[in-house]
Amino acid sequence: MSVLVITGTGTEVGKTITTAAVAAAAVAVGRSVAVLKAAQTGVRPDEPGDAQEVARLAGSVTTAELARYPEPLAPATAARRAGRPAVHPQEIAEAAAKLATDHDLVLVEGAGGLLVRFDEAGGTLADAAQLLGAPVLVVATAGLGTLNTTDLTARELRSRDLELAGVVIGGWPASPDLAMRCNVTDLPEVADAPLLGALPMGAGALAPADFRAAAPSWLAPRLDGVWDAEVFRGREAA
Repeated sequence: MSVLVITGTGTEVGKTITTAAVAAAAVAVGRSVAVLKAAQTGVRPDEPGDAQEVARLAGSVTTAELARYPEPLAPATAARRAGRPAVHPQEIAEAAAKLATDHDLVLVEGAGGLLVRFDEAGGTLADAAQLLGAPVLVVATAGLGTLNTTDLTARELRSRDLELAGVVIGGWPASPDLAMRCNVTDLPEVADAPLLGALPMGAGALAPADFRAAAPSWLAPRLDGVWDAEVFRGREAA
């Protein structure tokens, strides 16, 4: 795959840190990587955004950002309130396709969940993925409620004939509770897609060098890592 779209089951699920881990693992095996942030919200012009955070953690990656809005809202709402042009799915797809001509892997990070609106016409990240014909990686939380939101996201992808590459748990605690341990088994079942990784809680606070060294151990081989779902499940779901 040359383009991978990364979405979450909601906001604050670990999407940016997961994007950084996928980028770091790809760079570690010699792939050239670009990271496209479709729309950055809630960040001032002089502040680093999600794409810059990915580059800080992952290292040598190309970054691109299509639009930035100051308020932490859905992109369409943030654009309207700021009086600025919205980002349309066609623009996202065109930018990703252009980056793909010069990079082995392009990671397109969305905003919030799959159906968050980017423009006044209701365009979403799912629409961009359809235009690209790209697989979608879903970042989910570990605890209660994640089965429902993951199932809904997976169903929407299937209804659009989009490939769900798999699910990554965006934050796995040192002491998981019963629901979390059970979800390791249940998440791939409700998603009808493989579990492709689990990032430790607080991974984004690691020093960049430590983050890059550890990233492959959090991700499955499909994401250029060495993480084994069966081993993880046997250790954590018991």
